[in-house]
Amino acid sequence: MSDVHDDYVVGDINTIDDGDDGDDVAEEFGGAHGAATATALLEFIATSLAEDPDAVSVEVSERQGKVVLSLSVGANDMGRVIGRRGRTAQAIRALVGAAGARDGVVTSVDIVD
Repeated sequence: MSDVHDDYVVGDINTIDDGDDGDDVAEEFGGAHGAATATALLEFIATSLAEDPDAVSVEVSERQGKVVLSLSVGANDMGRVIGRRGRTAQAIRALVGAAGARDGVVTSVDIVD
């Protein structure tokens, strides 16, 4: 019978490191720098919906521990991005929120005119 620690290699990703309690995960992936997936997704969705994709811009900022993504589109594309009764905007927020969760951050999408 072999001992559990026979094949232990320092830094091996398949072993449990007792020195890390996981509290620094938010610091490591958090903030505006950690929302790369959410930002790219929002930009992709908005440019796909817009008639004028050159007018689409996404600004990233941080407010109260959240990453705020401010989406600007052309005046003619505002209705397409918001949708009837805000359903498209709600779907975009849900998708971007899921992408932000993958990055380990809480996101919020603001559609600005």
